[in-house]
Amino acid sequence: GKKSREAILAESRHFRDSGADLIDLGCDPGGPWSGVGDTVRMLCDEGFRVSIDSFDSVEVESALAAGADLVLSVNGTNVEQVKRWQDDFGVGRAVPDERVPSSATSGTARPTRDEPFSVVAIPDTPSDLDSLERTVEQLAKWDIPHRLDPVLEPIGFGFAASLGRYIETRRRFPNAELMMGIGNLTELTDVDSAGINVLLAGFCQELGIRSVLTTEVINWCRSSVHEFDLARRLVYHAVQVKVVPKRLEPGLVILRDPKVYEQGDESLAELAARLTDRNYRVFAERGEIHVLNGSLYIRGRDPFEVFERLLVADPKFDSAHAFYLGYEFSKAVTALTLGKSYTQDQALRWGFLTVPEVSHRGCC
Repeated sequence: GKKSREAILAESRHFRDSGADLIDLGCDPGGPWSGVGDTVRMLCDEGFRVSIDSFDSVEVESALAAGADLVLSVNGTNVEQVKRWQDDFGVGRAVPDERVPSSATSGTARPTRDEPFSVVAIPDTPSDLDSLERTVEQLAKWDIPHRLDPVLEPIGFGFAASLGRYIETRRRFPNAELMMGIGNLTELTDVDSAGINVLLAGFCQELGIRSVLTTEVINWCRSSVHEFDLARRLVYHAVQVKVVPKRLEPGLVILRDPKVYEQGDESLAELAARLTDRNYRVFAERGEIHVLNGSLYIRGRDPFEVFERLLVADPKFDSAHAFYLGYEFSKAVTALTLGKSYTQDQALRWGFLTVPEVSHRGCC
């Protein structure tokens, strides 16, 4: 409830554009969010499918009254409430009763629900799959749609065991819909999220986990939704066609390049001998920056040292050249540091994050 409606709507549009199928609204643990119903209604009116992530029955009922499709989460502590939610907000139900705050309706009743809402069942404690089984039995008895989430845990806090529980849950419930919340790994591990997303997507694809909850809170996860959208397509193809997921989705190779292209010493020396004009050509390979034109060939590992040698060789060096080459040198050093290919006047390749670059060589 701390974000404005405009911020929530903008963030939801970003997630949808990145590949999200459903927007999950998390609530403030400090107390009931009085505006949850209005926010769900706003998103539904904009064409979003919405889930409510709360154990507070007031917040859940407000969200369901406003059109939420999914409730996260249900276990032994609140499963008895689900039957009441079904009675009040199931298929064909319209206006909520007096238990739902007025803010959930704002004087405008939503149309009757055509499709049933569903819930995510979790264990009472992550290691207690028997409690998950009891909750599932209750939900099945009431004919309430549900998916199961055995809960992924962070590295050092039961990560390997939690993966095993997903496998065991699939064994116990071979036909059940499963869900995985991957933020406990992407958000809580000091590593760029793309690789983790691909690995978890592969695990989900092989095990038949068709729902994933992800977030973009910490900076290294800022593109996690788009990453997983690409990853799920990659691993789906790999599993269905039975090929290794290699050289299929270049958009997920972000930090380094699939291959580094080099001219080699002989080719650069030959080029330097053929040049006759004053325009500078810049190359970055084998740990060095190479600068050459019709009258010079300078190479070195330190861009500042290379630039000082340029000034000595060309005393009439102007500010436009300096700025242009400084920018190119910066890209060249980045490429050398990360093991990327550098091509003068072209953007460094960052997978799906690559921003095209307009060439400015003509000005210099």
